[in-house]
Amino acid sequence: MGISERKEREKEIRRESILDAAEKVFFEKGLVFTTMDEIAELTEVSKGTLYLYYKSKDDIYLGVICRGFDLLAKMLKDNSPPEQPTIQRLLNVGTAYYHFFQNHINYFRMFSYLDNPQSHSLASEDMLKESNKRSQLAWNIIIEVISKGINDGTFKKSIDPVQMAIILWSNATAIMKLKDRNDHFWLSIINVNYEEILQKSNSMLVTSMLTEEAKKYYQSKF
Repeated sequence: MGISERKEREKEIRRESILDAAEKVFFEKGLVFTTMDEIAELTEVSKGTLYLYYKSKDDIYLGVICRGFDLLAKMLKDNSPPEQPTIQRLLNVGTAYYHFFQNHINYFRMFSYLDNPQSHSLASEDMLKESNKRSQLAWNIIIEVISKGINDGTFKKSIDPVQMAIILWSNATAIMKLKDRNDHFWLSIINVNYEEILQKSNSMLVTSMLTEEAKKYYQSKF
């Protein structure tokens, strides 16, 4: 390994150590109440050193978000292997997303940072582009499954894979956000189970995508 390669590897190790420390603080306190001093102290470097690797606290936050997208993409991919029937792959993608929500709730909550342009006005264009690139990995898996379903006759040819991916993702995300925010209230006061709502809404959306032939074949699943 040459000198330049070794230096770059050392930089990457330092970047990851910064994200390791920042992740702990962000998970506990959130973006607003976390300071660069806290991240520097936990990383055991000076605050000035942090700025050599990340231009702002928001850029570090986006670096942690990228980790979340990488993990989500891996979970979606691992749970929807190409050899499975298309309909099962799509259902498994939905299940994997819900498991991500259950087991990695802090990452899920951090994704909301990207929903409002005003919230990331201090972030650099480079880190915003990188986070969008990582999120696209998850989107591509969903789009690929839907596209394959159209090609193999499972889903209607009139369906636009990107539009349907947005519909499915938005539906699931909205319900999971409600569950995260109000689950105890809705379940205890008016007996609303968001997990059941998510399952039913997913089934309704997926059923609406099926061709008549596929409905006959898979009708026992819905």
